[in-house]
Amino acid sequence: MSLDINRADLTVGVVGTGAMGRGIAQVTAQGGIKAIMYDAAPGGAAKAKAAILDTLKGLVAKGRLTDADLAKADSNLGVADKVEDLKGCHVVVEAVFENLEVKQKLFGELEAVIAPDAILASNTSSIRIASIARSLKHRERVCGMHYFNPVPLMKLVEVIRAADTAQWVVDAMVALGKRQTRVPVVVGDTPGFLVNLGGTAIGTEGLRIMQEGRATPSQVDAVMRDTCGFRMGPFELMDLTGIDVNFPARKIIYEGFFHDRRMTPSPYHESLYAAGKLGRKTGGGWYGYDEKGAKIDAGADHPTSHVPASSVVIMDTHNTKLMSLLSSDGAKMLAADDGKSPILVAPIGKDCTTTAVELGLDPKRTVAVDLTGDISKRITIMMAPGFDPAIRDATVALLAKSGTKVTVIKDSPGFIAQRMVSMIANLGCEMAMIGIASAADVDTAMTLGLNYPRGPLALADWLGVKECHEILVQIQAITGDDRYRPSQWLRRRAMLGLSATTVE
Repeated sequence: MSLDINRADLTVGVVGTGAMGRGIAQVTAQGGIKAIMYDAAPGGAAKAKAAILDTLKGLVAKGRLTDADLAKADSNLGVADKVEDLKGCHVVVEAVFENLEVKQKLFGELEAVIAPDAILASNTSSIRIASIARSLKHRERVCGMHYFNPVPLMKLVEVIRAADTAQWVVDAMVALGKRQTRVPVVVGDTPGFLVNLGGTAIGTEGLRIMQEGRATPSQVDAVMRDTCGFRMGPFELMDLTGIDVNFPARKIIYEGFFHDRRMTPSPYHESLYAAGKLGRKTGGGWYGYDEKGAKIDAGADHPTSHVPASSVVIMDTHNTKLMSLLSSDGAKMLAADDGKSPILVAPIGKDCTTTAVELGLDPKRTVAVDLTGDISKRITIMMAPGFDPAIRDATVALLAKSGTKVTVIKDSPGFIAQRMVSMIANLGCEMAMIGIASAADVDTAMTLGLNYPRGPLALADWLGVKECHEILVQIQAITGDDRYRPSQWLRRRAMLGLSATTVE
C-alpha cells in the first residue's frame, strides 16, 4: 500500500482550528494542497479560514506574497461542517487539545468515515501515538505529525512512528511535510518525542546548577548566551514558554523514562508552578518583569573596579588559549609560584578545590578559569571555599582589561558552560544511540525546533568529543550522581577520536 503525496487532487483534513490547526491548514494550502478544516465549535472552521486569509493579505501588503499566492491559498482552503465531510481526505491531521480520551474518540469517528488507505495523524506534543491508536482497527495507518508554533514560521515537523505505523505511512508523511515546505524528521514514539525530550537537558541542568547554589539564573543565562551562542539561557526560555507548560512536560518525560536521573525535575521549578509564578505571562517567574514586560535582571557581571593583578602564576604553560588570554592583558606570567600572585588553572570537569588539592596549590590563591566557547564576550571564574577576596578581585580586574565581562560563580565541577553543553550533548548522543531519531535528525530538530546554535552532537564536536566525555566522567566521579554518566555513544567516539555525528 502507498499514497502518492504528489497527486494533483491530494486533500488534507485538519481537525481543530486553534492556532496550531490554522497554521497547519495555512502551510498546506500554500503548498498547493487542498486543506479542509473542521472544528467542533459551530462556525469555527469558517472563522479560521477568514483569519488565515487576513494573515495572508497582510503578507501581500508587505510584499512577501503576491495576489496570485493569496488567490491560490484561498482556493485551496475548504470548510467542513461535520466530520463526515472529511470522507474524501487522503490525510487527516488532528490538532485538538491534549486529552487522550478526546483524541481516541475523534480518531474512532474519523476511522469510520475516511477511506481504508487514508492516513490519520495527530499533532500531539505529549501523548503517545500508540495510545491514541490503540482501539482502532487499522493502527498501521496512524502516526504523529508534530508541528511547532507558530507553524508558518517554524520549519520543523516531527513525523512520529508508533509501534504499528507502516513504513509507507512514514514515507508519505515525510513527503507531505516537504510539500508543506517544512523540514521533516522521523522520530520514535517516546515521551517528549525528539525536541521536547532533547530540550530537557538545558533546563534540568540549569536548574541543578541553581539548586546547588553554584550560580544564579542571571549568571547561567548570561554564560549560555555569551560564551556558547544560545539565543536564550534556560531560565529565560522557561519564563518565555511558561512554567505551566514546561514543568508538567518535565514531569511527563521523567516519569515516561522511569525516573532516569538525566531527566530529574527540580523542586524549585515545582515551587514556582505551585505559586502560580509562571513567567512572562504572569509578570514573574525566574525573573521579575516591569509594567512594560521588560525583564528585571540582577546581572551576571562581577565589579571590575579593583587594581588588576600585575603577575599571575600559570601552572599549565602548554595551555595556549590561557597564555594568549593573559598575554593580551599585559600581566607578567610566572611559571613558578611566587607565594603572592593569583594561581590560574583551567580545569576540565573538575572544581577548583579538586584541582588545587591534586596539584598541591595554595587554595586561597587558586583561580579556576573556564576557557569554553567565546571568551572575548564573557569569562567565568571560580575559587575554592576560604579563598582570598583580594586575589579574586585582582584577577577579575585583570581579565576584564581586554573588554570581556567576568562572571564569578561558586566552586562547581565543570563551571556552567562545560556542565550545560556536556549534558545537552550527552542526551543528544543517547537519543541517537537508542534510535529515537538518526544522529543527523537529532541535530536538525534541535536547531530548527529550539533555535540552538548547533545540534547536540555538533555541540559535542564544538566542545571536543574527548573533552565532553571527560567533563562528564569527572562530574560523575566528584558528585557520585548517575545523572552525569556518559552515553555509550559518546564514550566510544571519544575513545576512537571520532566525531559525535559518526553513525554506526
